Amino acid sequence: MILAEYLPPRPRLLWQLAAQMGIRHAIVNAKPERTGLKPPWDLESLRTVRKELADAGLTLYGLEGDQFDMSRIKLGLPGRDEDIERFCQMLRNMAELQMPLLCYNFMAQTGWFRSKTDVPARGGALVSGFDLEQIPSEPTDAGEVPSERIWQNFEHFIKRVMPVAEEFGIQMALHPDDPPLPALRGVGRIFGTPEAFERAYALAPSPSNGVTFCRANFKLMGANLNDCIQRFGKQKRLFFLHLRDVRGTAQKFEEVFHDQAATQLMETLKSCQAVGFDGPIRCDHVPTLAGEANDQPGYGTLGRLFADGYIIGLMDALKIPRQ
Repeated sequence: MILAEYLPPRPRLLWQLAAQMGIRHAIVNAKPERTGLKPPWDLESLRTVRKELADAGLTLYGLEGDQFDMSRIKLGLPGRDEDIERFCQMLRNMAELQMPLLCYNFMAQTGWFRSKTDVPARGGALVSGFDLEQIPSEPTDAGEVPSERIWQNFEHFIKRVMPVAEEFGIQMALHPDDPPLPALRGVGRIFGTPEAFERAYALAPSPSNGVTFCRANFKLMGANLNDCIQRFGKQKRLFFLHLRDVRGTAQKFEEVFHDQAATQLMETLKSCQAVGFDGPIRCDHVPTLAGEANDQPGYGTLGRLFADGYIIGLMDALKIPRQ
């Protein structure tokens, strides 16, 4: 398996720390707010990010998240077709720069969301949590957007981009909604069940149409994780693994340290190993530890050092080779 880290797109201390841990592959979000460059539909901007990582001994394996404002695509607003063409150009650029993976989502208006980001955890660490009862009930600025409209917008999008992804050999790894709820503040959320991923594939059957298996979100769906891994693995649609765990339900949960779910994470790795998965994995959503500002909830540096070390230990215990 390819052990990767979700790194800032411009040089930071975490780049060096990742290399010191033996991690050689990077996943980044290269949107302009993070790079100070043009969005990655601009080839030279993406080339710059790739080169800086390469100079630090890291291979840019793929992109994750919205790389530019996807609101018009996800909400079906005027201008979406122009944005879809920019998305397709980004896929072409990724292929030219030998970046095979795009982890994307279709959460409209609100991305991954927590009601609190300072829940006390072991030893005074801080974790993020979600409680549906603490979320405002009034709709967002987008108003009421039913799930079927989001499905229509997704179909319009996926049928246009998937042929490009297939032509250029890009694995599009669909990430589940986080949290996996039917709606959030009036906007439908459509990827909160395993069945939704089958529907997504049926809309655009392709070897490039796959899944980011974020195990905590599939757990919150109430899914049988081993069955999902076996199904996606058999279909050769298991493209990317996000390794973390939560305590609770989709309506109310909190993140936990990776070692607090050691048995569960081990079982997930075993299942992935059994289906022959050899793609990228990364730690996800870690606690903020003592000495750090909680200005990047879920992505503090010290917490990731702990999580990465723990995952390396699990892989070594299972004799899973690390690339």
